[in-house]
Amino acid sequence: MVEIKTPEEIALMREAGRVVAHALAAARDLAEPGRTTADLDRAAAGVIAVAGAEPLFLGYQPAWAPTPFPGVTCVSVNDEIVHGPPGQRVLADGDLVSVDCGARLRGWSGDAAISFVVGEADPADLALIAATEAALARGVAAARPGSRLGDVGHAIAAEARAAGYGLTADHGGHGIGRTMHEAPDVANDGRPGRGYQLRPGLTLAIEPMLVRGGSDGYAHSEDGWTVISDDGSRAAHCEHTIAVTEDGPVVLTLP
Repeated sequence: MVEIKTPEEIALMREAGRVVAHALAAARDLAEPGRTTADLDRAAAGVIAVAGAEPLFLGYQPAWAPTPFPGVTCVSVNDEIVHGPPGQRVLADGDLVSVDCGARLRGWSGDAAISFVVGEADPADLALIAATEAALARGVAAARPGSRLGDVGHAIAAEARAAGYGLTADHGGHGIGRTMHEAPDVANDGRPGRGYQLRPGLTLAIEPMLVRGGSDGYAHSEDGWTVISDDGSRAAHCEHTIAVTEDGPVVLTLP
């Protein structure tokens, strides 16, 4: 069932979203060659704890996962698309890093992701990140009252495909509110004018995942969590939690 939120509930989600934005910024600020992915996770965890919030990812175990998730963030590097558990991997100059983070504050959730390059960047990686951010922006802009989920997915895919990138199959966004994953599913592709009709009070996490080599395919690494590109090329992941309002979409996961 799709839950429509009140303006007061959306305001509480905005506070949770702000915590997530600050946690992501702390992880990004710490990222440099020689740091581990666990270092980034600890930085984000500290922000969440100080805010009095709870991490959404820590201990999460959906039916397909072999173990509970061990971190408060997903830290995915280079050909890792999403869901990378933080650990002792040491970051190197030129690594493309995607950090995904979720937190719940006073009963309401926020979820967002950023991608960036550590140290000296390959211009092709910067172009990939920019295209992923643009696809996210197009998807957010399409989330207006009266539009349909197919319009959101179509907007994301049109941006990704025009730039020549792959768009990870079977992965996309979701409704969000009291819990991290709620109805409806938000695909990163779709047909205009089709699907669930958006109305004020709907809150969504929109999250395109673009692959530099152009493939939509993926595999899972041996840890059972990490999604990797099947062509070995680098990937970027960007996400915001948004609210559909009478005046259009409002991003809830900004600082």
